[in-house]
Amino acid sequence: MARKASLSGFPEFLPEERLVENHVLDTLRTTFELHGFSPIETRSVETVEQLLRKGEIDKEVYGISRLLDEDAAHNSTKKDKEKLALHFDLTVPFARYVVENAGYLNFPFMRYQMQKVWRGERPQDGRFREFTQADVDVVGDGTLPFRYDVELALVVVDALSQLNIGDFKLRVNNRKLSEGFYRGIGLDDTAGVLRSIDKLEKIGAEAVAQLLKDELGASDEQAQAALSLAQISAEDTSFVKQVRALGVEHELLEEGLAELEQVVGEATKRAPGRVIADLSIARGLDYYTGTVYETVLVGHEKLGSICSGGRYESLASNGKRTFPGVGLSIGVTRLVSRIIAERMAEPTRKVPSAVLIALTHEDMWSEAQDVAVALRSRGIACEVSAQATKFGKQIKYAEKRGIPFVWFTYETEDGGLTHEVKDIRSGEQLPVNPAQWMPSVEDLTVRVVATENS
Repeated sequence: MARKASLSGFPEFLPEERLVENHVLDTLRTTFELHGFSPIETRSVETVEQLLRKGEIDKEVYGISRLLDEDAAHNSTKKDKEKLALHFDLTVPFARYVVENAGYLNFPFMRYQMQKVWRGERPQDGRFREFTQADVDVVGDGTLPFRYDVELALVVVDALSQLNIGDFKLRVNNRKLSEGFYRGIGLDDTAGVLRSIDKLEKIGAEAVAQLLKDELGASDEQAQAALSLAQISAEDTSFVKQVRALGVEHELLEEGLAELEQVVGEATKRAPGRVIADLSIARGLDYYTGTVYETVLVGHEKLGSICSGGRYESLASNGKRTFPGVGLSIGVTRLVSRIIAERMAEPTRKVPSAVLIALTHEDMWSEAQDVAVALRSRGIACEVSAQATKFGKQIKYAEKRGIPFVWFTYETEDGGLTHEVKDIRSGEQLPVNPAQWMPSVEDLTVRVVATENS
């Protein structure tokens, strides 16, 4: 990334880094569409009331106001339904979008969305105040078959597998399983237990146990039982036997256990080793009601989740109709920043241009533009030199930018034109026809390829 950010938490990419980001976005877009998802875009601004309508959230939102507002003092006292703020994720705006456009949508509605979001977080490795997310969701009208919980896991595994990010694990749990277990051991404040368990990786088992006892009144036995559940992890459905071995019974526990078994069982067939049951996954947001997902890069677990989400039953509702959904959000900027920092993948050149069309003298600029038109008509990215400097200087300019070919156009004695193209990597220079010449497939477009570090 650009070596020094003038505003902490607001990343800016150098051109070659932006090519990596575009590659990630293009790959995700292609994969989502192959699975039948349609693109949408929502506004960047929501009312504060809309953003906070599910109660307290663990995100600090950025409020907005007009700098030249003559009534600034009045605006500071506006009610939440009048105040505006930048969205902190894409799920809450999507819920509002579904409710407002329900009459125009076909359900189940399958959408993907790639946009900027803003959070007032403390900037650190993998955490930014402005960043891009890529969301993929399915929403139903009244009901949504559970099989979409399975499909969403497979869609994201497919998408991430197309990227040069090394090994990753999609860890999955079920809120019903966890909440049923907690109720089965006598802990009724299940939301509080989930919030404590969600801190397990950050503060450790001993600190979580203390939280459960101090804040929720759990006994030593209850705290230990909750931690025993959180310590269960498996790459197959063997986790079911491990949960039952804890000896806790509750109807909601059985429902969640059956649902999680479906997700992991199907994933074992389709993507062995990629999806694992991890009963420590809780997800902090209260609107999740069933399946929850988190994804980590193997070897980079401290970066945190690069992709997370889950099932939500009542986030989208207009009072008469409820639109349950399930979805995941990929932290594109977090992912791209790690790809760049660890040099997991790099573009094959720094710029899109495959050809620099050199000027043999100043009066040849129009002819050079004719060549550019011919090349671009066949999808060959090129640029024309602005000045007829020495050939060596023009070649050096192309070399510095990573452009592999330099094109030369010469006037003949009879007033015609001849053309030659030089591969500046090998030094080979050959006569060519601007209406027919094509570079190799490898050189035609910029490709982002895995490095030895990936």
